[in-house]
Amino acid sequence: MIRLEEGIVPEIKPRGDVAVIAITKHGVELARKLGSSFSHSDLYYMSKFAKGDEEARGFRLFEGSVRLLFPALFPAYKGIICIISLGAVVRMIAPLLQDKKTDPGIVVIDDKGEHVISVLSGHLGGANELTQEVAAAIGARAVVTTASDVQKTIAVDLFGRRFGWEWESADKLTPVSASVVNEERIAVVQESGERGWWPYDTPLPGHIRTFGSVAEALASGPDAALVVTHRLLSPEEEAILANGVLYRPKVIALGIGCNRGTPASEIEAVMADTLGELGFSIRSVKAVCTIDLKKDEAGLLEVCARYGWPLVTYAPEQLNGVAVEEPSETVYKYTGAYAVSEPAAKLYTGADRLALVKKKSGNVTISVGLFRH
Repeated sequence: MIRLEEGIVPEIKPRGDVAVIAITKHGVELARKLGSSFSHSDLYYMSKFAKGDEEARGFRLFEGSVRLLFPALFPAYKGIICIISLGAVVRMIAPLLQDKKTDPGIVVIDDKGEHVISVLSGHLGGANELTQEVAAAIGARAVVTTASDVQKTIAVDLFGRRFGWEWESADKLTPVSASVVNEERIAVVQESGERGWWPYDTPLPGHIRTFGSVAEALASGPDAALVVTHRLLSPEEEAILANGVLYRPKVIALGIGCNRGTPASEIEAVMADTLGELGFSIRSVKAVCTIDLKKDEAGLLEVCARYGWPLVTYAPEQLNGVAVEEPSETVYKYTGAYAVSEPAAKLYTGADRLALVKKKSGNVTISVGLFRH
């Protein structure tokens, strides 16, 4: 039982990533129905509507004003489904709002379960998607008011997210989004990354044009731009970002060989220097690849953990099955492979040619491969 008191934020231990809250008899019935459909949800409802099976089913009961529950739920869940009136929800969450990058997705369902409304963090917080899922689960009408969804055009803040693309800066998300939904001249510059980013079965709108380079796009004089590239832009090219968003697709694989015990600081410095020399963004790195002898290499693991990169390893016989430019008998003597960084990068990307075949720097050898989509 959760007892809600003024000035005290209750301790919440979430089991799922979505909370469902109900405060009425009909709302509780609806919440329990959702609990059966959403295995990743935690249910919260008023104790006076208890049915006796709550503990066994993991449902949480509370006493007191539901308003006092929200400060605990906000940081604990990715999404919050409220079977409460829209106006009441708005008043209760207002003091807790920070920004769309951190606020959870908020969804409201009316007491009869006829409408499911996306209220807050529709894109980044996932409320629009959650709204559609909930509506489908209970046979209700989904209400989504985000302009890009209604008009079936590019959602700038979600562009490429399903592929893992990251924007370089959020500063221009709002003005570029406005340009898109207002049907101004939009340039989509794509130099790398997945090509299937248009999510609809209709043609690309006429005001959105695609370009293969920043120079081409600048020459067309767009009102706004979405730029997808792993490259670092030159000062001249950065003019495209006056009203533009720069996205970093995950297209770079770093093949790494290193001596045992090489510190993370040295490995990271070689990676950063090498990418800088190539004019590549470190935010476009997808994975670090090496021989399986290095799967427990502390420095490598530390760098990968810091950036959220997977460490992909290959057996010597796998590496030896790849053609390399300079096979080494010395490397073979110690590892069983004639090379490490070059074939590892080739295996992971599937590329025959690398952006950087091999560079030796101190205790580290690095190769750089690119995915071609």
